[in-house]
Amino acid sequence: MHSKRERRGALSRAGWMVMGKGAAPSALQVCQFVVVFLCLFPEVTLQCKILKCNSEFWASTSSSGPEEEFCTALRAYNNCVRRTARTCRGDLAYHSAQHGIEDLMSQHNCSKEGPTTQPRARTPPPPVQPPPDFNVPSDRPEVCHYERSLPRNAAPPNYTHCGFFGDPHLRTFNDDFQTCKVEGAWPLIHNKYLSVQVTNTPVVPGSSATATSKLTIIFKNFQECVDQKMYHAETDELPAAFADGSKNGGDRHGANTLRIVEKVPGQHVEIQARYIGTTIVVRQVGRYLTFAVRMPEEVVNSVEDQDSQDLYLCLHGCPANQRIDFRTFRVRATESQVLSRGRPGAPINGFTYQSAMAKCKERLPVEDLYFQSCVFDLLSSGDINFTLAAYYAFEDVKMLHSNKDKYHLFEKDTIFNSASEKWGFSVLILISLVVIQLWTGSFSIRL
Repeated sequence: MHSKRERRGALSRAGWMVMGKGAAPSALQVCQFVVVFLCLFPEVTLQCKILKCNSEFWASTSSSGPEEEFCTALRAYNNCVRRTARTCRGDLAYHSAQHGIEDLMSQHNCSKEGPTTQPRARTPPPPVQPPPDFNVPSDRPEVCHYERSLPRNAAPPNYTHCGFFGDPHLRTFNDDFQTCKVEGAWPLIHNKYLSVQVTNTPVVPGSSATATSKLTIIFKNFQECVDQKMYHAETDELPAAFADGSKNGGDRHGANTLRIVEKVPGQHVEIQARYIGTTIVVRQVGRYLTFAVRMPEEVVNSVEDQDSQDLYLCLHGCPANQRIDFRTFRVRATESQVLSRGRPGAPINGFTYQSAMAKCKERLPVEDLYFQSCVFDLLSSGDINFTLAAYYAFEDVKMLHSNKDKYHLFEKDTIFNSASEKWGFSVLILISLVVIQLWTGSFSIRL
């Protein structure tokens, strides 16, 4: 009989990267590199559902039980993996799972014949809410707690927020609010500690509006705190575990400073990375995913040497050629509504400008940019779930943003922000010209 710790180690290996009992460390390192590559280029595994098999197996074996029950779950896992053979052939995770199953079958003396009931996750006891982390003595190193690792006399960290939701709409760390096209794979965050990438697909054929159908987060290994971990979610698959089946940062002393908390099964997951002072919220609303993060400014701006940050959307926003102008869209929607009055037929996508406003008002009474984004999404897609996407995005702002005066953003705020950037550059040019003029003038007088 194998101990729970031994099983978990085996499960972790089988769930992602096992290459057999005798796998050498160098082989594992190569495999880890390839897994990261596949996550950064999700088109390689668009249809492969191997992660769902991994998550189900982990859920069904997360607590100790009879050996027979474990073997039943393992056979069910094997069946699940075999069902993905057609779409996963050539996928590294698929072949790793195959090797891992063989390894576990041998370790636990499980026969290939026998019950194969689909594993069901045991109902866990209600989670006990731990007291605030600041008051709990711990043997983990201070470096694994962001605020404790700061110098004693340092100013409190400045926390920032980024959100990505809907068609999609982006709120940057600088509180700029943009509506973007950004079809395909785009990086939201990329720094020394983690990378976040989203994949957006068209909401309606022929429309420039897209929404997030896949999300990949890679937490890089950090000192004695956490191992490298990858989280991957996609439509109808919002796992409550990392890709290797674990729910924390690994086997190091500070492993619990990175953990996943499932708030609502299949709908709402929170990832807490205390070692970098970061909280991430991932939701599925309707058919699409939303993302929100709270992160210290120091972490936001931590850049690898010679690393390009031009497409780091949460920091720099969407490229100019990928942005959609709210005001132009609103004018066109109003004009088309006026022109269509008196004509037979239903409004486009089931909503008029007025009916979309009324529907969004039910959840978002303040006519800020979250309200406007809701109206935009209803008019462009007709999908009423986008009302909830905007609502939850604003709820996440209230939970994650450090400045309550900036919860609401209005159109004038974004106009002022963009104007400030342009005027700031213009003022610098003007001052430079004046200085040059004064210098050349004084030089000619001396002559």
